[in-house]
Amino acid sequence: MSEVHKPVLLNEVIESFADFKNRVDLTFFDGTYGRGGHFREILNTYHPHLAILTDQDSAAIEKARTDWQTAAAQNKVKILHQNFSMFAMENEVPLDMILLDLGVSSPQLDQPERGFSFNKDGPLDMRMNQNAKLTAAEIVNQYEADDLTEIFKTYGEIYTSGRVVRAIVNDRVEKPFQTTLQLAQMIERVDGWHKKGFHPATQYFMALRLVVNRELQVIEDAIPRLINQLLDGGRISVITFHSLEDRIIKNLFKDSELGFLVNKKVIVPTEEECKINPRARSAKLRIFQKGKMPEKPDKFAARRALRIMDDA
Repeated sequence: MSEVHKPVLLNEVIESFADFKNRVDLTFFDGTYGRGGHFREILNTYHPHLAILTDQDSAAIEKARTDWQTAAAQNKVKILHQNFSMFAMENEVPLDMILLDLGVSSPQLDQPERGFSFNKDGPLDMRMNQNAKLTAAEIVNQYEADDLTEIFKTYGEIYTSGRVVRAIVNDRVEKPFQTTLQLAQMIERVDGWHKKGFHPATQYFMALRLVVNRELQVIEDAIPRLINQLLDGGRISVITFHSLEDRIIKNLFKDSELGFLVNKKVIVPTEEECKINPRARSAKLRIFQKGKMPEKPDKFAARRALRIMDDA
């Protein structure tokens, strides 16, 4: 596997923090470090005084500790093996800049042994944190039919999962589901292809992954805490990859009384980026700033003043 990874919406993420260009003593928090693509560019552009990097994936943390060993020894970089919700519950450091790149990372998708991909055969795992107990195999093989139906409806937005659920319940009696291709091929056989280029197992796998990693609950718990930990004028930029995540982020930002949505219209990748990196196609970026929204300059103030003078 190549270590070269192009982070999604890189230019847009860097631009989202443009107001910090000439600031010093910045504290940056990257809650989904991954392979550090966004962080490296943040470091080169904004030179934060302190960077706190977290990830629940032990492989990502091991790589980060190797890459930033010197900076960590100098207390310029702090590396923690935890998800951003755990960090938010414990953190007491005021933050200027926060970045969350949600969802499964490219290295996780590319490694069959992690069990995230329906295109590669591997164990039916899907744990972002390898120390967690619950796996996708446990859900598929042990949960009741009604629970599976609810999971696929709530987290996969699949409203006609009956045939797939029945096949799971029937097939697992003779042979439990143990691999990704075993499950994906069954879904393909039972449900069939409905849209060219969109594998029938896509939403089923997404639903299982969200439940295994409690991803939506983590977002709902963490975002309000992280907003509280921002300094006045601080910003949090969040990249999402599907509608459930994006809806939660949008509503949390919109409903917060502590600041405002910087971009009223969601930011999406350019056509050029999507051609280079097809995984970027569903990415969306939303930016929140803590504090009072700056007043827009009154373009017609001078004209009104002249009119008043003329009337006088």
